[in-house]
Order: sequence, then structure tokens, then C-alpha cells
Amino acid sequence: MRKLLLILCLMGAGSVTYAQVAATNSYGTVNTVQPRIMVIPFTKEGEDIRTVLDEDVTRRIAITKVKEAFDNRGFSTVDFIGKLKSANDNKVFTSDNQEDIKSLLIQSSGADMYVQVEVDKQQSASGNSVNVILSAYEAAGGNSLANKVGSSGKFYTEDYGKLTTKAVNACGSEMMNTLQSKFTEIVNNGRSVMVDISFDQGASYTMSSEIKGQDLPLSDVLEEWMSKNAYKNNYHLQGTTDLRMIFDDVRIPLKDQATGRNYNANRFALEIFKYLKSIGLEPQKDVKGNTIYITLK
Repeated sequence: MRKLLLILCLMGAGSVTYAQVAATNSYGTVNTVQPRIMVIPFTKEGEDIRTVLDEDVTRRIAITKVKEAFDNRGFSTVDFIGKLKSANDNKVFTSDNQEDIKSLLIQSSGADMYVQVEVDKQQSASGNSVNVILSAYEAAGGNSLANKVGSSGKFYTEDYGKLTTKAVNACGSEMMNTLQSKFTEIVNNGRSVMVDISFDQGASYTMSSEIKGQDLPLSDVLEEWMSKNAYKNNYHLQGTTDLRMIFDDVRIPLKDQATGRNYNANRFALEIFKYLKSIGLEPQKDVKGNTIYITLK
């Protein structure tokens, strides 16, 4: 039985907590798995994520302070600004679509999670304040993991850098505790994807068609494969008709159990694709976020 251990190490006066999860893979070897996190700025409509930090020191401070907070707690972080500069230098952006740019940065970062930071500056006669909104997501699929809001409180000052630091300090610890809990759950139980299997118009098969060499209807063949290949056999079948089968919650591992490399919905979709080809079917696959679409011709 695999054991999952949350290792908490307190070192020195700074009480630095190391957020690591040790998991035993299928070969019996213990691998230390630690979440990699990238902190990115929130962008409004019309703002370019590539330039949003250039003239806004308050946002730069917020990004830096959130990243520092994760570093100090032992999380492995990815430098957003460094990744952005590298991508610009290598001319990897082929579109000005902000969602495409954001997705490319996240996917190329190697991060397990990303935290989006929004800064809201408030001015009033009774003092100025800053609210920092932190929103965390899975890098693979974009599932929401946590949302926290920190407020600096009101002060008679225009030093928004200090106010931003206060706001980050007010919510940072709670956010990190939540993410550690979420990450431990993902490592233990796998991440969730949806698998939607349907047929192309004019397809020669249906879910009730018996598969040669299997002596079972296709729907049963698919469920048998899913029971063997879902992480820890953990899956849920939403429903089956003659033309469609939906697994609304299939668990896949965070890391490849043999290599320790990142595992995602694309990898799982490829495994489904190869299996369907091996039993004589002609599949097409498409992956959007955490949903895998398989179409059989």
C-alpha cells in the first residue's frame, strides 16, 4: 500500500516549513514529490500579460512577495518574469491572443499549479489600502484550487508597496496551507479528468457492437480498460447510450509512476488512443483543459 507522508521541517528561528510529499511508486521506490508553482499577474481586458508589469511597480511587488512567501515555505517556484523573457527572446509567441499566450507560458513552465495575483488599490479620506486577490489553479486543466483575499487595512500613506506587502502577508500563509492540502490530495488520489467517447457520423460501430477477440460489447471493453488504467482504479461512469459513453471523473496520476515525470490529460488521451487502435478501431482525440474527447469513426 502506497503511503503518503507530509514532511514538515522547522528550521531555525525563521520556522521555514518544507512542503514536500513522499510517494511510493509502483516499483517500490520512494520519490519525493514537491509542487512547482508559478506566480503570474492578473490581467484585465485589453491588457497584455507580456507588458503588464513594466510600468506597474505595485504589481511587481505583489508578484515578488507572493513568490517569496512560497519560496520561504519550501515550495519550488518558477520565475514568471524569467519564463516570459525567455519566451520573448526565443520568439515562441505566434499569436497575440492573451489566453493563448497565458496557456503557453503555463504549459512551458513545468509548474504543477499557478497562482494569479490581482492588486486592488483603494484611496479614501480615511486612509489608503490595498487588497490582494490570490487565485490558484492546476496548471494541467485549469481546475480551481483555492481563492484568498488579503487586505492591508487603511493607513495614511501613499507607499503602496508597503501596503501590498501587508496584504500579501495577511493571506499568504492561509493560501499556502490550502495548496499544500490540495496538492497532498492530488498526489494521493490523482487529478480528475473527464473522458467523453462518441462516434463520428456514419461510424460502423456502436457501444453495443461486439469487439472481435474480446467477446464483449464495446462499452464493457472500455469500462474494463478504464478500471485497469485509472489511477488506483478510481473512476466514475456518468452514463452510457448506444452512441456515447461519458466518464465524468477519471483519476490520473500527477507524475508518471515509472519515470517521475509530469503526467497530464494529453498523456492519458494518448494511452486511450493507442488501446483503441490496438483493438481495431479508428479513433480521433482532442483534449481541452481537463476533458478528453474521443471520436470513433
